[in-house]
Amino acid sequence: MSAGETRQPMTARAGAALAGTAEIPGDKSVSHRALILGALAVGETRISGLLEGEDVLRTAEAMRAFGAEVTRDGPGRWRVHGVGVGGFAEPDRVIDCGNSGTGVRLVMGAMATSPIAATFTGDASLVGRPMARVTDPLALFGAEAVGRAGGRLPMTVVGAREPVPVRYTLPVPSAQVKSAVLLAGLNAPGRTVVTEAEATRDHTERMLAGFGAEVAVEDGAEGRVITLTGQPELSAQTLAVPRDPSSAAFPVCAALIAEGSEVRVPGIGLNPTRAGLYETLREMGADLAFEDRRDEGGEPVADLVARFSPGLRGVEVPPERAAAMIDEYPVLAAVAACAEGATVMRGVGELRVKESDRIAAMAEGLRACGVPVEEGEDWWIVHGRGAGGVAGGATVASRLDHRIAMSFLVLGLAAQAPVTVDDAAPIATSFPDFLPLMRGLGAGIAAEPVAA
Repeated sequence: MSAGETRQPMTARAGAALAGTAEIPGDKSVSHRALILGALAVGETRISGLLEGEDVLRTAEAMRAFGAEVTRDGPGRWRVHGVGVGGFAEPDRVIDCGNSGTGVRLVMGAMATSPIAATFTGDASLVGRPMARVTDPLALFGAEAVGRAGGRLPMTVVGAREPVPVRYTLPVPSAQVKSAVLLAGLNAPGRTVVTEAEATRDHTERMLAGFGAEVAVEDGAEGRVITLTGQPELSAQTLAVPRDPSSAAFPVCAALIAEGSEVRVPGIGLNPTRAGLYETLREMGADLAFEDRRDEGGEPVADLVARFSPGLRGVEVPPERAAAMIDEYPVLAAVAACAEGATVMRGVGELRVKESDRIAAMAEGLRACGVPVEEGEDWWIVHGRGAGGVAGGATVASRLDHRIAMSFLVLGLAAQAPVTVDDAAPIATSFPDFLPLMRGLGAGIAAEPVAA
């Protein structure tokens, strides 16, 4: 069942301090890529710690549709028997990616240089999101895409029969677009080169190298340059997926603003291209401690301890940090609402084309909770009310967006009056255990009866 088919209101209210250990699920970005590269490798890839949210499960089903054998052995433990680079078969059904923009864009890239066709669709949120940012560079390889007006799903992609390597400069920072181009480059002869002015999350580059692809990364005058040599034979791997820093952001931020709280998050992924939120929180005065730093599955990890921080202050987030925390701006806004002074976020126009227009969604909900917000096309400012100063007492619209829903439930744990989210069902796309995990820490979050 896709998020949004059954509406589930949910309410959060302040109460007991949060305490305990938050066992965060596997990283969503790494999970998508592990399944796709496992499907493009030769042999059997074994994955542990895979996130089993709806988004990732849709990608697993897509890999089956393209001919890979994908098997679940137990919680978080999966096997993928790959078909090799260029070995994708033409699917006999429409690929439904649900709510997952990452899934659909990466899968489009992975099949775009094979001589097959595939039709993609998604839920009510995904079919409204632009795909031209991916299909335009894929056309340079020789792929063709036909969809709805504005480059939207449903869309059929016809892969290139004689793909050529490309040189592509990202017009805006986007790990999804970069990854789609690199995945397409796998089955193109010669070298595919991607240049990004601002570094985005580098899970794809790291994992490509781990599977045996020839990948070179250099910093040049125009930014970061990634060069991939095409048509390698990828070798099956054994992968451990680190815990998702984007999911960890919710219990961590809740601990910072809920009075008396202390929460531990073991094994959180701290890839430098993903850790912008935690750097920003420390600048705001958050009480965060990182313990036992180590590497797991080629990614840096640590155990994180977050404690209630009543002295949080607003900051100006550097625009160049946006790519390293783009998914965390909604929950940062919830923390900013509980800080003293203004938190300024610029260079974040990407937020307007996520699962929802996240700037508009957060601004509307925060204002309903008594928090002043200013906004522009690619910026917004949250004027914090200080510890215990957020009025709350509102019902806010999640707009089919899991991060909007979770961010307002976090805010409700520190507001003077309860905060209700009109539909928390989309949370299952990325964090299906969010409610039991937060309740296990002592959070006062409860599902509301659905009106007839």
